[in-house]
Amino acid sequence: MATGPTSRTGSTATGGPGSPRSPAATSGPSPSGASPKDSEPVSLDAFYVHESFGVDEEERVALAAGLLHAAHAAFAGEFGLSEPPACHVFVPGDWRERADVVSALSWRREAVTRAGLGTLLERLRFEWTAADGLAEPGGELEFRAESDDAVFVDLFSRVLSESLDTTSTREAARVGSAEQARQDVAHLRDLMVGDRSWWRVAVNRDGETVGFGIPSANLSFPVVGYLGVLPEYRGRGYVDAILVEITRILVAEADATTIRADTDLVNEPMAAAFLRAGYRNHARRLVFSAG
Repeated sequence: MATGPTSRTGSTATGGPGSPRSPAATSGPSPSGASPKDSEPVSLDAFYVHESFGVDEEERVALAAGLLHAAHAAFAGEFGLSEPPACHVFVPGDWRERADVVSALSWRREAVTRAGLGTLLERLRFEWTAADGLAEPGGELEFRAESDDAVFVDLFSRVLSESLDTTSTREAARVGSAEQARQDVAHLRDLMVGDRSWWRVAVNRDGETVGFGIPSANLSFPVVGYLGVLPEYRGRGYVDAILVEITRILVAEADATTIRADTDLVNEPMAAAFLRAGYRNHARRLVFSAG
């Protein structure tokens, strides 16, 4: 079981085609990865089509797709990107049952698809607040600080086995588990704004390493940066203890009153762990990418 680095900046899909009171696309917060340290675009922040183009949907889609093509060409020319940045859209958890959100999303989805971002990943967004209370640690695991990045690279690589984290496993299939693990560690260490000293290795009563937790932060909130349980120790409830420790560290070290986290829709065990720890599923994130 693993939940990967929370994805990056995005937009909110609500309401009609372009009304300022009910915007078709607005810039969202930076839920995790975007950082002042980034040297190139990591995601598409927002795109907007004026309400005067709201009558003819084909016209609106064509204009939005053209804007995206132009932005992608500019990104490629200036930054040498071989693949356009993903587009992140935030929607309510019940978006499929809400006609206004489905309508606001439909033209965006067609536009990003025409612009080459035809692969969709749906992620659940969770939030913990101080009002939800802090669960007591169970005592079954010991959590140790570890300053050696190589230890985490090894652990990241091992948790990729049978992981339900779509992005990390997809990239690992392309570049190999070891390289993907190095990239994940570098991303969390260098681009997130959480403190490296917060990272923990989880050890059971027999002295065996069973997993790890990465409390972190982005420009807006403290976040659950990464949580992993090694394959041979899954199904024993260790995910709950690690998540409680991540939450505890963020409260103690970052004075967190709100903590955010994402996990893929298909990662049902991780979603269930968030709910058990007092996190609420408050929204969803749709990630459109080149695949």
